[in-house]
Amino acid sequence: MSKTINRLYQHNTIIYKVILFLITAVSIVYFFPKGGQFKYDFNKGKPWQYDILLAPFDFAIQKTTAEIDLDKKSIRDNARLYFQDDTRVLDDVKDRFLTKMSFEQVSDSITNEEITSSISLGTTIIDEIYKIGFVDNVSDNVVSNKNILISLKKENQVEDILFSNFLTSNEVSDIIISRLGGRPLNYGGTLVFDALSEVVVPNISYDKAFTDRIIEDAIKNISLTIGKVSKGERIISKGDIVEGKKLAILESLKSESESNVWTESNYTWIVFGYTVLVSLALLMLLLFLRKYRIEIFENNNKVTFIFFNVFLMVLIQTLVIKYNVEYLYVVPLSILPIVLKAFFDARLGLFAHVLTILLLGFIVPNSFEFIYLQIIAGIVTILTVSELHKRANLFISIGQITLIYMITYLAFSIIKEGNALQIKWEYLLMFGANGLLSFLSLFFIYVYEKTFGLVSDVTLLELSNTNSKLLRELNEKAPGTFQHSMQVANLAEAAANEIGANSMLVRTGALYHDIGKMLNPMYFIENQSTGVNPHNDLSPVDSATIIIDHVIKGIELAKKNKLPDRIIDFIRTHHGTSLVYYFYMQEKQRYPEEEVHIEKFQYQGPIPFSRETAILMMCDAAEAASKSLKTPTAQSIDDLINKIVEKQKADNQFINSDITFREIEKIKKVIKTKLMNIYHLRVEYPD
Repeated sequence: MSKTINRLYQHNTIIYKVILFLITAVSIVYFFPKGGQFKYDFNKGKPWQYDILLAPFDFAIQKTTAEIDLDKKSIRDNARLYFQDDTRVLDDVKDRFLTKMSFEQVSDSITNEEITSSISLGTTIIDEIYKIGFVDNVSDNVVSNKNILISLKKENQVEDILFSNFLTSNEVSDIIISRLGGRPLNYGGTLVFDALSEVVVPNISYDKAFTDRIIEDAIKNISLTIGKVSKGERIISKGDIVEGKKLAILESLKSESESNVWTESNYTWIVFGYTVLVSLALLMLLLFLRKYRIEIFENNNKVTFIFFNVFLMVLIQTLVIKYNVEYLYVVPLSILPIVLKAFFDARLGLFAHVLTILLLGFIVPNSFEFIYLQIIAGIVTILTVSELHKRANLFISIGQITLIYMITYLAFSIIKEGNALQIKWEYLLMFGANGLLSFLSLFFIYVYEKTFGLVSDVTLLELSNTNSKLLRELNEKAPGTFQHSMQVANLAEAAANEIGANSMLVRTGALYHDIGKMLNPMYFIENQSTGVNPHNDLSPVDSATIIIDHVIKGIELAKKNKLPDRIIDFIRTHHGTSLVYYFYMQEKQRYPEEEVHIEKFQYQGPIPFSRETAILMMCDAAEAASKSLKTPTAQSIDDLINKIVEKQKADNQFINSDITFREIEKIKKVIKTKLMNIYHLRVEYPD
């Protein structure tokens, strides 16, 4: 049992990667839209590339979205309008009219007989108006043609009638005046006119709710098909142009086939197929890391970060496809290569981006167009995005990415449609939104730095500020070491720019590489301003121990101040496994007859494992040694740098750093030039 536990512990990183791999693959397959894949690819206006296609089963020819929208428009334009006849209005108007006229009986200006006659005439007019029907003014906004036939609902009956048969407000007023004998009206006629004008209201009104319900019912009953194709019937022959009815039949066959494929009986097999394809893509990513980025592969935190980002991009894109595929190109997939390049390198960013796009190619419409467009955008992202700490660079890069999106889409549209008249210009707005959302990469970088403990150029810029707490403390406690670190940082930055390494990273690492010296500053010659050397009172072994310990103490101090691991790597490796040569030779001189244990004078390593850490080792040794030159000339500097770097090469300090001999020669040349500029002689000024 104990052997099994020990074996599991020894292989815990592999077990973790297997679990991470399985969780990511299962999650991606789970979120994939559940739909089958049509086995033929075709495009409108292009020739059919396959053999004669016969219908594999009976299916209906589906209407296109445009045809269905046209049917809906036709239903709405030709829909019968429904009006309601309110029978209660007649009795209510009469009652109000009688009440109004009863107040006039108390007046001495008109007799009771005249009042009775006026009431009788008014009642007759009311009956005449409501026998025809009085329509409200709102109907004028609904009915464009007065001669159309409308449906009138009266209690439980519906009858068709011309809208022009109803009375309008002006027509009602004319009827009242004509029945009262015309103008000018006498006193009794005026009383009746005023009363009727006040109490008569429309009894015919537009029933919008009922009309809309009838229209919606008609829309629901629209036929979604325009024909049928029988099994064995020829659909299209090789070389035929995919357009018109053939295009509609192919689209219908594709829809029906995809629906039939994703059935309960086929579910397991389709999920299995998806799982295999997704697993292969993720396996390629792991193998890439294992072969070309072993330091990332061995770091579970970084592997988790990469897999999480791939899954996140797939998840966002699948959710958009599920809820509204029209916004397919709004998703800023370029965030993935931007983020991965910021934390790792361009090659890994592009490789992960391409695999992610291939995964999404299973589920997006027009997969070839999508894959081509997104891969081109990813390549442009990798080529243009750099130095994220410079905000202008990101603006320019995202502008270029958005422009490439638009140009590529326009090219595809022209190829498919044959001209530029059918281009969907709203897609350009989507690409613009895509570009704006790409700026979220800065937010993601910040969150990932805090969550996964990674380092980007933005963080490096903050750390390289010499007013930061740790560097300010170094300047106060060990000013000589601080000045040495500044000089090394300048040398290393120039060398990194020369060979295309990460100059921001190596500069920041150089600033912090000797922070361990601030704990015992006087034991390092650059801080001995008083001329007193405490090593004179120590044995060579003790002196070497103090010198060697500045690496360990620097690492401890860096961790205490929560410096990123990528910066701590520079502290670990800047001396590699080299010797504290001065005290080693002193020990040999003290005991010439005895064997000196070299490990007591040797740094514990590790040796540099990147181009940046190798650059720091060369620049650190060169800058420190140059201070020993009494008369620094071009020849003496040249000989010194050659001697130092060749000694480091002979000691195999660079074998793990992925740096070439040509790059080393370029670095040597930069160091020599910079040191010559530092130690140049000035003309002697006259007294």
